[in-house]
Amino acid sequence: MAKKVVATLKTGSGKSFTKCIKMTKSEKTGAYIFKEEVVLNENVKDFFTKK
Repeated sequence: MAKKVVATLKTGSGKSFTKCIKMTKSEKTGAYIFKEEVVLNENVKDFFTKK
């Protein structure tokens, strides 16, 4: 039987988090690179604007 996995990104502090995944294309090889990070909801736009 398969196990059900439940993951929460919320802590007891009351802050909400979001898992962000950004896809960028490598200049050397041309392959796509995925960068994943768990950030606060207030910092989501900053995550996607920085390189």
